Amino acid sequence: MFRMWGKLMKDNRLLNDTTISVGDYSLSRTQMVFQALDEMCCFFDLGKPIWLDANIRDFQLHAKTRFKQDNFIEHIEFDFLEIQVIEE
Repeated sequence: MFRMWGKLMKDNRLLNDTTISVGDYSLSRTQMVFQALDEMCCFFDLGKPIWLDANIRDFQLHAKTRFKQDNFIEHIEFDFLEIQVIEE
């Protein structure tokens, strides 16, 4: 089971978090990440963030990245959305 943890942070405090599971192993890892992120954005009622080069690099190295205001088109009421793969 592929699981990804997402959390909204503001002023070093956890505002909200969720864990998304994807059980469709016909998808590639990248497709699972995008599907989990889509479900997470629906859960948090957010627009989809834009992946910048720094996000891609962090995610490839650590299976974790943070999306800040620069990654969103609309204004966000938190400091960052952090996603992390917790099980593959």
